[in-house]
Amino acid sequence: MLLLTYLHFSMQPVEITRKDNELFIIWDDGFSSSIALEDLRKNCPCALCRGEEIGTKKTKPIKLDVFKPGVFEIDKIEPIGNYAINIIWKDGHDTGIYSFEFLRFLTETFSKTAEI
Repeated sequence: MLLLTYLHFSMQPVEITRKDNELFIIWDDGFSSSIALEDLRKNCPCALCRGEEIGTKKTKPIKLDVFKPGVFEIDKIEPIGNYAINIIWKDGHDTGIYSFEFLRFLTETFSKTAEI
């Protein structure tokens, strides 16, 4: 039973496409959705954007109010093994590794068009 529960949460995208300012994802369980690139970027999971914990020390993310061209535009998407994608943004930011579990959570949370 535990294995089935784990497999339920290890779904993978079968298709990821970008159109205009949105990312469209179809998952292997038939779920499909879209998420605005701005929501995707604002929820970047990297240590620079989220901060990090090292031992008992917590570092806060650096928040710059400077708008850089390309901040909400994807340059390319690269697979990371069988568990994540790395999004390279046009402003040069490339350290955000979006696990499929986190990506699924984001699409369910921010989806404009969610269908099963």
